[in-house]
Amino acid sequence: MTKVSWLRTMRNVLESYADPAVLIDADYNVVTTNNSYDFRFGGLNGRSSAKCFFLSHGYQRPCDLEGETCPMQEARDSGRRASVLHIHNTPQGKEHVGIDTIPISDDEERPYFIEVMKPIREVSAEPIANKMIGRSRPFNELVDLIQRVGRTDINVLLMGSSGAGKELAAQAIHSASPRASKPFVTVECSGLTDTLFESELFGHTKGAFTGAINSRTGLVQSAHGGSLFLDEVGDVPLHLQVKLLRLIETKTFRPVGDSKTVAADFRLICATHKDLPAMVERGEFRVDLFHRISTFPIRLPSLAERRDDLPLLVESILLRIEGKAPLQLTEAALQLLSQQSFRGNVRELKNILERAVVLRHDDLIGVDVIQRSLNLMPVSSVSNEPADGLRQLAEQELTLEQVEQRYLEALMHTCPDKGRAAEIAGCSLRTLYRKLEQ
Repeated sequence: MTKVSWLRTMRNVLESYADPAVLIDADYNVVTTNNSYDFRFGGLNGRSSAKCFFLSHGYQRPCDLEGETCPMQEARDSGRRASVLHIHNTPQGKEHVGIDTIPISDDEERPYFIEVMKPIREVSAEPIANKMIGRSRPFNELVDLIQRVGRTDINVLLMGSSGAGKELAAQAIHSASPRASKPFVTVECSGLTDTLFESELFGHTKGAFTGAINSRTGLVQSAHGGSLFLDEVGDVPLHLQVKLLRLIETKTFRPVGDSKTVAADFRLICATHKDLPAMVERGEFRVDLFHRISTFPIRLPSLAERRDDLPLLVESILLRIEGKAPLQLTEAALQLLSQQSFRGNVRELKNILERAVVLRHDDLIGVDVIQRSLNLMPVSSVSNEPADGLRQLAEQELTLEQVEQRYLEALMHTCPDKGRAAEIAGCSLRTLYRKLEQ
């Protein structure tokens, strides 16, 4: 078979994929594409070939030389399919794309690679509403885990501090799953009283208890075929956890007041900001329930861990707050925001920006407005996490010197400006340097 006829055959192979697909040679040249790729990404724009790293990212050299994983290199080294997550430049802007790279060879044993690209619609690398947004490495690692576990039906436990986006992550897992067309039902565990727990989850029949004037479908049945999201599962009282365990183990339940058992069909996703293993150790959370819900645990990075996403998040939140006005922050204002610890994560950032929009003088929000917005932070909104952290340090029996060292390390992480860090710590710059060198 001639090279031309072989490439024509490969073009037909690429057309068998519903998702965008390309054929790449060993020198990173995209030599042919399918119609889905041409429609989605613009094709080769009249060129006979182009470097894959240039088409996808605008790079002048391969991805692995730009700090990213090169799926073609992985497939070449292993001789097997390789899967990675990348952010591609597209006519719609930057998009998260899952890439499967399959090594093949032609009649003369020359290596080629088929790359199939699946745009990930559950998240965004551009400032839009109602999606998880980010481009940083910690965020991309999170998205990769969500995509991998989303394709399965196993139980997922999302862990992270308040405001980190656990519910959006749960929705993204559901959207990436085969159950995406079915309901996504949220159960606010922290708001369920003892008397409402069974009725809310399992429903009740008419006359089951005082005030039950009609039968009611429970949230478990509402989620049939879809996903059941137990938000703040760590707040379920110990004596009620056995009912939850029975539901998960048997996938059956009985509505309150009914003697018949009903089959349940749902994918379980749980979330908590609490340290469940520590609660298990203290006897506050059942160990069997913990293992049932944590088949695949995912820790969401805090905003402090993904500061590279701050400009993108700011732009997105401002668009949501005031979509008609082209609001922007000055560089100085953005720099001031980047120095904050953000214990409340994205939710705290949103509150600060909402105050800034109210206080702004014009559409360009300066450092003075952001400072006023920070000064308006109510004392009661300070989270309990610092106190919890201090208790954990005490439980570890650390010395004052060790506690001080940990504090300074955390301070330098959140505030790289040593002069500002010295002011916050209440010591001179010389003292700060001395303590950091200890």
